[in-house]
Amino acid sequence: MSSEKEIEVQTTAVENLKLENGDAQPPPSPSNVTFEENFKIFAKFGDPKSDGKQITLSNSDKWMKQAKIIDGKKITTTDTGIYFKKLKSLKVGIVQYKQFLEDLAKNKKVEVSEILEKLRTCGTPGHHGVGNVKATGTVDRLTDTSKYTGTHKQRFDDTGKGKGITGRKDLPDGSGYVTGYQNKDTFGKTEK
Repeated sequence: MSSEKEIEVQTTAVENLKLENGDAQPPPSPSNVTFEENFKIFAKFGDPKSDGKQITLSNSDKWMKQAKIIDGKKITTTDTGIYFKKLKSLKVGIVQYKQFLEDLAKNKKVEVSEILEKLRTCGTPGHHGVGNVKATGTVDRLTDTSKYTGTHKQRFDDTGKGKGITGRKDLPDGSGYVTGYQNKDTFGKTEK
């Protein structure tokens, strides 16, 4: 079962998707969503120009993974790719998609109704993230500016903060003075 936080994230993703497409109605809950409505949502996922009438293999795989149909053992992405390519199209409509599901279920000895139910109740597409990233010794070593040498060392001040463009380029002094210049008159005397 999905936790309350996952459901909230999924609901927010659908609201954002609907707002992008100009639909202002609230999203249906996963329990009363039809297969056709979920098909349209997953067909649009990641493609703002899509009208939701045709789905790609990658969106289908995303949907099946979220519905836990693709488990890596009984049904894999290789299986879905084989049966999807038999349709000889990069995008398929809902009628062709149901035919694809029937072929897949028949060859993998799974009930089509079970697949359709899982696809209907899996919720909306969402990004679930990878979790927190731990800083390792490698990251610490690479970001420690005190260990930089040569010209790279000049890009940072004493506190380790970057100097910006002045640390990367040797900018000319536009003041007009030349180091070591002394203004002498024609007789070699220095003016005061």
